[in-house]
Amino acid sequence: MHKKYSRRWFLSSVISIASLFWSSTASAQVKVRRVRNQYIASLGAPDATSGTGAETWGIWEEDPGPKGVWLRFYKLLRKAGNLAPSGWRFDIDDWWLDENGLLMKAPKFPIPPGRYYVTNGEEHISLLTIDEPDHLGQQRWKLSDGKTIANVTHGPCRSARYTPQNGSGSCTPQDISLEQFPLELGQQLPNVQNCDKMNYSVLIVFAFPVDS
Repeated sequence: MHKKYSRRWFLSSVISIASLFWSSTASAQVKVRRVRNQYIASLGAPDATSGTGAETWGIWEEDPGPKGVWLRFYKLLRKAGNLAPSGWRFDIDDWWLDENGLLMKAPKFPIPPGRYYVTNGEEHISLLTIDEPDHLGQQRWKLSDGKTIANVTHGPCRSARYTPQNGSGSCTPQDISLEQFPLELGQQLPNVQNCDKMNYSVLIVFAFPVDS
């Protein structure tokens, strides 16, 4: 998370919007199950309210930040056999970086079908529905209340996935400048030589609907 957005501010923001949500759902007799924040890595177009391609989305079922490894410790990570102190394994040919300069554990792919209450951590909440895969393995998705991916994207959090352009081991984080981190709000993660980069939007999951 960006240095201008403290974890305390972020948690209080999510708690505040969740409180408003509980008030509105209570009056509508909607049953929900609150969960510790989870995080969806989405490739949906920012202005889209629905679409296909959810089979390319992932989910962190817990915050990957505290288990991340700072870029400055990359060489130590390699010497440790790519095993992070928290137990996850770094993949030299498929690695993730956040806006603070943390190498992160990859999310779980694909995101399971289901319904997720998502928010940007500020004023927007929506019910995200992800369908079961069709006969081609594609999954449709839809946000409720006319919300777009941009509406429910948590701006301070940015995640990018890096894969090699020229064969195994050709794409590494070792030459990334540390001076640019943490990124400014709105600044994208850097391009890296010999790497393909995919920028993912981050949606916060804070609850699930409960079927009657």
